[in-house]
Amino acid sequence: MIEVENLQKHFGTKVAVDGVSFTVNKGEVLGFLGPNGAGKSTTMRMVTGYLPPTDGKISIDGVDIEDDEIAAKARIGYLPEAAPLYSDMTVEGFLRFSAEMRGVPSGELDAAVDNAIKTTFLEPVRHQSIDTLSKGYRHRTCFAQSIIHDPEILILDEPTDGLDPNQKHEIRQLIRRMGKEKAIIFSTHILEEVEAACTRAIIIDRGRVIADGTPDELKARAAKAGAVLLRAKGLAGTGIEKELDKMGESEKVEVIESDDEGITAMVYPAKGKKENLSTAIYSLCKEKNLTIEELRVEEGRLDDLFREITKTDAED
Repeated sequence: MIEVENLQKHFGTKVAVDGVSFTVNKGEVLGFLGPNGAGKSTTMRMVTGYLPPTDGKISIDGVDIEDDEIAAKARIGYLPEAAPLYSDMTVEGFLRFSAEMRGVPSGELDAAVDNAIKTTFLEPVRHQSIDTLSKGYRHRTCFAQSIIHDPEILILDEPTDGLDPNQKHEIRQLIRRMGKEKAIIFSTHILEEVEAACTRAIIIDRGRVIADGTPDELKARAAKAGAVLLRAKGLAGTGIEKELDKMGESEKVEVIESDDEGITAMVYPAKGKKENLSTAIYSLCKEKNLTIEELRVEEGRLDDLFREITKTDAED
């Protein structure tokens, strides 16, 4: 449904997007992650036809956006980062106007507006003027306009921005449901949203894609994925640390706390030894007459991976 090939965007001498390539198929929800200034919003604006690329190719449902921009845009529902609203309109009036602009047939306008309002939980403010809405309801109104014409492709830039926890949960569930029948890209700074709603995620930094995979695949790349946290009591000192380090199943041992009463340590697996590490640690502790208080395999976290592979200006 979406094909992006070697996408580039230059603003003078600044390279905002540098050779980004990815695809999104029907039934996929792609999370678009990256630090501020990484090129997420610029990429999404180019994919929607809002910004022209400096170089590269964008295809929307088989339509080259450069060859037929109107036909490509007609297939997309877009929620921009700072979505525009007409504050003097009511919610219903704005959505009806959006549907008309999107070419929804006059006989289908009422149903389209009703469906968008129901889907985005806007019924309590249906007849309310937009300038009187809370930030959360204003954002949901913007979301509603992006789906008013029932597009097969959705591009959502920070769709839960400004929502309270309950509203965020509703929108995540909505994206997940719609993602079964549509191709969706949404950017977010909230990594838990990726696990809650995405089938796949891309991490972009300095205008380049640096990671692409399912949430589980990305978590498995985190440094702590497969490491074992050991908390044990007994006459440990540094002796058990050395024994842990010598095991063939371990690559390194990171001691968190160690004294005459016991040890707390993170043990990292050697290559290909993740499955055997916890069993080996358990056997060693029993051999040394240590009482195990905790033995836990770390699953890996998206936020850990995010920090590990993205750069900050302070690190330059």
